Amino acid sequence: MERSLAHIALFAALIAVLGFVPQIMLPFGVPITAQSLGIMLCGTVLGAKRGALAVLLFLALVALGLPLLSGGRGGLGVFASPTVGFLIGFPVAAFVAGLVTEKLRLAILPAAAIGAFLGGVVGLYAFGIPGLALMLDKSLSEAALMVTAFLPGDLIKVVLAALITQGIARMRPDALLSRS
Repeated sequence: MERSLAHIALFAALIAVLGFVPQIMLPFGVPITAQSLGIMLCGTVLGAKRGALAVLLFLALVALGLPLLSGGRGGLGVFASPTVGFLIGFPVAAFVAGLVTEKLRLAILPAAAIGAFLGGVVGLYAFGIPGLALMLDKSLSEAALMVTAFLPGDLIKVVLAALITQGIARMRPDALLSRS
């Protein structure tokens, strides 16, 4: 129990720290932030339940006003912004990434890659696109078109999440809770 709580707190802190990593601009003018990499890693490393709890802890800290989101945002106002769907989708994304990583009986690299993609891209977009459409008064197709620019960066994060998860599995197999 104590070990689980420590891991949950550690990964909530990881998500926060990744929010402070400066964004990288792709050549076609789209920024990549590191925060959703932390969401993916919560699932692929901690597993479904612990990963979702780590993200919920992070979101609670954001709601309390801590400026932990990328760009130094925090407070209840972020839950009334165009990114609200993505925020709501964060714990679901971690849960799905963890569940897939736990259940797929493949080597850890492909299991984590599939989990990170299904949770951190498909799952996250499933919440983010409707939230964006609602908050910006756009159609779902217009909102989906708006987020396609972020897909290359998200695919890079899927690869990174899988590689990091595999590295943890090799160096510290007991730390990979998604497979224990």
